[in-house]
Formats: sequence, C-alpha cells, structure tokens
Amino acid sequence: MKAALVLGLAALTLLTPAATSALSVQEAILLAKPAVALVTAEVRGEVTLNCGRGTVTVRPTPFIETGTGWFVDGKGYLVTNAHVVEPAHRMPPWVIHELKKKAIDQACVDPALRAQGLMRGQRPDLEDSIRRDATARAMATAQLIPRPMLSVLLSSGVSLNAEVVKFSPPLAFDLNGKPSPEAGRDLALLRVKDDVYPAIRLSDREAQIGDPVHIIGFPGVVLSHELLNKSATLEASVTNGAVSGFKQDSIGQDIVQTDAAAAHGNSGGPAVGDDAALLGVMTFTTLTPSGGAIVQGFNFLIPARDVKKFLAGTPVMPGQSKFNDAWQAGLDALFAERYATAVARLAEANALQPNLADVRRVFAEAEARMKNPPPRPFPWAWATLGVTVLSVGVYGGMFGRRWWKNRFRIQPAQVIAAIESGRNPQLVDVRTKTDFETSPLRLPGAVRLDPDAVLAGQPEAEPSAEREQLVVVYDTSPGEATAEKVAQALRARGFKNIRILKGGLGGWTNARLPVESKSYLPSIGLEIYKNLTLGDLERRKFKSGELIVREGDDPRGEAFVVHAGSVQIRRTFDGVEKILSTLGEGELFGELALFRSAPRSADAVAATEVELLVLKAERLDWLIRNRPQLTAEVVRRLANWVVQTDRERALSNH
Repeated sequence: MKAALVLGLAALTLLTPAATSALSVQEAILLAKPAVALVTAEVRGEVTLNCGRGTVTVRPTPFIETGTGWFVDGKGYLVTNAHVVEPAHRMPPWVIHELKKKAIDQACVDPALRAQGLMRGQRPDLEDSIRRDATARAMATAQLIPRPMLSVLLSSGVSLNAEVVKFSPPLAFDLNGKPSPEAGRDLALLRVKDDVYPAIRLSDREAQIGDPVHIIGFPGVVLSHELLNKSATLEASVTNGAVSGFKQDSIGQDIVQTDAAAAHGNSGGPAVGDDAALLGVMTFTTLTPSGGAIVQGFNFLIPARDVKKFLAGTPVMPGQSKFNDAWQAGLDALFAERYATAVARLAEANALQPNLADVRRVFAEAEARMKNPPPRPFPWAWATLGVTVLSVGVYGGMFGRRWWKNRFRIQPAQVIAAIESGRNPQLVDVRTKTDFETSPLRLPGAVRLDPDAVLAGQPEAEPSAEREQLVVVYDTSPGEATAEKVAQALRARGFKNIRILKGGLGGWTNARLPVESKSYLPSIGLEIYKNLTLGDLERRKFKSGELIVREGDDPRGEAFVVHAGSVQIRRTFDGVEKILSTLGEGELFGELALFRSAPRSADAVAATEVELLVLKAERLDWLIRNRPQLTAEVVRRLANWVVQTDRERALSNH
C-alpha cells in the first residue's frame, strides 16, 4: 500500500505540469487573434470655394486614418489609440486644412493644368506656382461641410459602424514644444452594435524584462503592398519579440519598450503574452532623427494596468465572452487531438460570430483531421499512469476544472474495477431507437431502456435495480447527451448511484474491452464493427437480385461489409454461373481486389434486400495496420479460402 501511494504521488507530480503548463505560442496567438479588427477613421466632405472663376463645390478625396482595435469584451466594446480615431471624433484643424488643400487641387489646380494641356507632375514649377496662387485666393474663404465616419472591419469582412464612448487624448505639443494640457493616455473606447464578439482579457501581472511579446495588428505595408493580393481575406499580422525596457513619456506616464516589430497601422493593436492576455497596447514607434523611417526594435506599449484604469467607470467586463468559451474549448480539443469535440465547439464559435478568418481556417483543419485521423500508437505510458493514479484514487483530481461536468461520469476501466470488486453494476443501454437498431454491438449483460419512455415519465421505464445499486447508462450520442438526460431523470426518481459511461459504447470499444453482438456475427465482422464509427460511413442499399459489383470492374477503392441481408458471390465457368459463397451480416467482401490492385474477380449479387457499409481503401489499410486482432481475422479467413481452394482443386483432379 505504501509503495502504491509513493508511486501514485510520483505520477501526480509528473501529470501536474501538463495541467498547469503555459500555452504554446501558436495557441496563445490563435486565442487572441479573432478579437483584433481594423479601425478606420474617415472624413468626407463638401468644400465650397472660389478659385477666381466663381463659387464651386467639390468633394475631395476623403481623409482616411487606419489603425488596429481589439474587442475588450464580448458585448461590442473595442479599445484602440485615441490618435487613430481623433480625425473622425474631434476633426482637428489640420484634418480640415488637409481636406481644403485637396479641394483646391481638385477645383483650382487641375483645371488650370488641363487648360495648358498638362497633368500633375509634368511641370512641377508651374504646378507649385498655380497651387500657391489658388491657395492664397481660396483657402481663407473655403467652407467645409464634413461627414466623419468611424468603422470597424472584422476579419470576416463584416464592417460595423462605431462610436467613441470614452476618449483620452494623445500626447501633443504646443508651439513651444511643451506637452498640451489635455494630453492623456492615447486610448479610445469604441462601441459597435450588440452581438457576441471575441475578446482579449487583460493580464493581472506586471510585465517583466524578457517576457515574450506578440504584437497583433494591421501594418499598412501588409494591407497595401503591391505584390500582395488585395482581395484576400483580411487577417491580422503577428510580430514577436520581448519586453526590452521600461520608460516614461513626456508627461511622466509609464510605457513598456519592446523589440517586437511594428509599423504604421499597428497603432492601437494588442500586445499579448504567451498566456494570450494583454500586456499592453501599441502606442508609438521610434523614428530616425530626421523623422523619416521607423527604427525597428524600439516600439512602445501602454501597460495593461493603465488600460484597466481607463476602463474604470464603464460597463466593460474585460475578457468575458461566450465566443471565447467555445473558441478556447475548440482549440483545446484540437491540440489534444479530440477532433470530434473540436469540430463541435469550433462550429459553436463560428455560429456566434461567423466566418472570422482564423476560426474558418482552424475549423476546416479540425474537420479534415476528424475525417482522416492520423494513426497513433497505443499510449502504454499513459495507460500505466492511469492505472497507477486510479489505484490511489487521485486520477479524477487532475481534471478539477472539469469536475462539475464529469462528476456523474465513469470511465470504462472504473466499470471493470467495480465488477471485479463485487459491486455488480447494472449496465443499461439507453441509445435512441435509431442508434440501437442500426448497431449490432452492445455491452455484455446490458439491458435495454427506451430513453423516450424514461423522459416521458412512464413508471415502468426504469432499471430493475435497487435504489442504492450502481447503475451505468451508456449511449452513442455526442458528449453522452442522451445518457446524461436519462441519468438526470432516473436520479430524480430516487436512483442515487447513477453513472454515465464516459465515451459511451465507442469509449468502451476504444478501451479494447469485450462487447457482444445482438445477433450472430462472424468474428471478422465483430472486429470490424468494434473499430468502425457507423455514423461517418457511407451506406448503400440494394434490392433482391440487384447486381452490386461485376467481375472485371474497377474496384474504385471500395470494400464492403454486409450490414443487413445476404450477398451471393458468383462467377461464370465455361458459360455456367456458379455460386461461390453466400455472405451474411458482418461479412467482408471486395477487399481482395484492393489487396491485389486488380479488377473485381467475381460478381456480387444481393440475395435478399441488402444494406452495405462502404469501407474505403485508406480506412481498410489503416485498420489492417493498426488493429492486430482484425488483421489476424483477415489472415485467418484468407488461409481458410486457400485451404478450401486447394481441396476443391484436388477433388476436381480426381
């Protein structure tokens, strides 16, 4: 007992890092990236001016400023830099001046150049002279009617109108080089229409020198580069680095220095750590002394604690989102190679906020892996650890955060342990009528209980067991949904020890535990059914006498399992058709053509109404390579055929 306890504690120590280890860089970025959006501040307008030939009204090219924003909660609140939205929010004088300059070029300069048969750039000296004269004449009296607009573009291509609900001005300087009295934290809180959005949570700890940093955003060079596809899906870019220092800005506010690369367009974007939590908000980069190119490696972040202060007094609940719950669960399942669960949770996330670029790509990957799972060896090390941990009763403790959901579930190995200990659990099959009738397998000694009758409250629909006896219900529905409903109903009737078989019938067979057939099945059929998931197999039905395959046909990479009815294998010798064999439920046929890479060697005809399961060549090959018992059954059957053929040849020679 002492040795078992020591071994169990050792196992617990080994398992603990797996439960508490940090996310991989890929997981951290994927968790945060869907919450990042492109923010555009656009100012359009009509300018009325007089170039000397009478008053005209023109619509100059709009002023556009782009930056990066990120959802801070799932209700529609985003954070970005104040300087990104300032042109549309406050329309500073320089924006109005810029629009008037564009209007002068459009209404005054271009017509004057065209009158002399010129275009912009052909005579720079003349063009500058015309522009100076037009500006002196029209600028002072030009009237602008502005039409500002603030929008948020998601990676799905959906554009949302936004409004500023809180604004802390950017750092600015007066003519004497002194900071403006209203200079603030350069943050803006935006609001878009109500919906369910991804969100990034704020880090609870202070950044440290050397902490990994991942800046996510929309640098202008990526959006506008001439060699990149402009019609491709909008997707944020990620640059990586580390915290490299701590500074203060001109008015004494703390900023975090990082060597992660950033450029115009990254402003307002999130910088997250390896735990996918916000470390800071990108605010400005360092320029060369001449004010020209960006010097990479010297970029600065507003720390997360200042973002928290900025959000104080608002209805924002940082990091809370229904989308996040489904998205993280889907990623966890995908990286744990639980592909069916990953597909279900990722589909849930996609339904909440459709077609986000990262969700769409990861969802497609999960679907592909679920349909074609990579072969994996039997996990002997984990099996040994599991038995050891179970022997000292600490296995369930390693999954504490999932305890509430799984508190009434029981592993197949635990059921076997209960049987061996004499607890005599009653196994109850609560599959739906359709699932029960289309699967030939069941757990040994299990009794059948109609789930619809139980949920309808029919008095006779309950196990014939004592109220204190261990009762284990199982099904084949995703997440044991049917079994969970039945267990809850039986618990309400007074059955105190109801448990749900984790993984259902599939979990039992995957654990390589014995099953029995509801009807007679050959041993090869039993092994095939134990290793197939009926739900993802194609089924074909044939009427009595209908030809299934013809001798000489291309096998098209398909073998078949007789699911219901019987099939005759026929071949013509010297003009006389002969029945070679009759195959019943659970029999495999058509595989010889796949093994030989040759045409069909005989006809297959439906002797009765037949339902077949179609077994693709790649699936059969995977089963042969990874399921030794099935391989042994196939070899045994081939050996019997060889012996039978030799006997028939010997008799024919006599």
